[in-house]
Amino acid sequence: MTAIKRVTKAVFPVAGLGTRFLPATKANPKEMLPVVDKPLIQYAVEEAVAAGITELVFITGRSKRAIPDHFDTAYELEATLEKGGKNDMLELVRNITPPNVTCIYIRQAAPLGLGHAVLCAAPVVGDAPFAVLLADDLIAARDPGLHTATCLKDMIEVYNQRGASIIGVEEIPIEFSRRYGIVKPRAVGNGLYEVDDIVEKPAPEDAPSNLGVVGRYVLTPRVFDLLRATQRGAGGEIQLTDALAELIRFERLFAYNIPGHRYDCGSKLGYLEATIEYGLRHPELGEDFKQFLLERASESFEPRS
Repeated sequence: MTAIKRVTKAVFPVAGLGTRFLPATKANPKEMLPVVDKPLIQYAVEEAVAAGITELVFITGRSKRAIPDHFDTAYELEATLEKGGKNDMLELVRNITPPNVTCIYIRQAAPLGLGHAVLCAAPVVGDAPFAVLLADDLIAARDPGLHTATCLKDMIEVYNQRGASIIGVEEIPIEFSRRYGIVKPRAVGNGLYEVDDIVEKPAPEDAPSNLGVVGRYVLTPRVFDLLRATQRGAGGEIQLTDALAELIRFERLFAYNIPGHRYDCGSKLGYLEATIEYGLRHPELGEDFKQFLLERASESFEPRS
């Protein structure tokens, strides 16, 4: 039996324009929007590193300079913090990227969709299995006492057992099916399904289930060959979902019902929900923030003048 290769590379497609959050994202990447005191992209990176990922591949675009700057060494800032004796903050800044982790940046030259963004990573990933994380999908740890979500770690463990690609899914209201790729599943057990088909953004009456694909994937490198042959689909873009539907012809594909709550931070409402939830979880701010919300609730949340 061929040994299963370890998953050590993760791809972060971060080239999108973030138009839903204009004007905040006119010059600042949406992935750098903070949820309390960390940008969205850092939550995704921490989840990947906790899962054993050591190579972070960012697929970037124009106006995304803030992302590599965030994960780079900030010599002036570190020197200022060290001189001021602010050692806790110094360690916080220095440990944004662990020393055993490498960051790689690839420019996506044209906005041709998620499938094209993933394909841009092929020269770096090569013939190895890899993860894909969408920072817009912020997944909270199942246990409120945990600081980092275990979703990707769980999926890699399933990959190691099955030797096949895994996509994260969650149950969605069927009326929202046009927002998701929807899988046709066969239950395996413990939140795992084998996928017989996957359809990009079907109408509710055509959806094969209520399991929508969310922003976590562990994929075999065969998907690159399929993406190269994939024509533009929904929205005129190269859809990763279309390549995964083709992948089923050659390999098994599994869907994993993700643990923990997902916040759709690609929408303003989801972003606000995440900010409130993470504010309540924050070890320094949580109790005071909870008291503030209780006081505001007693006022029926009417906007203050």
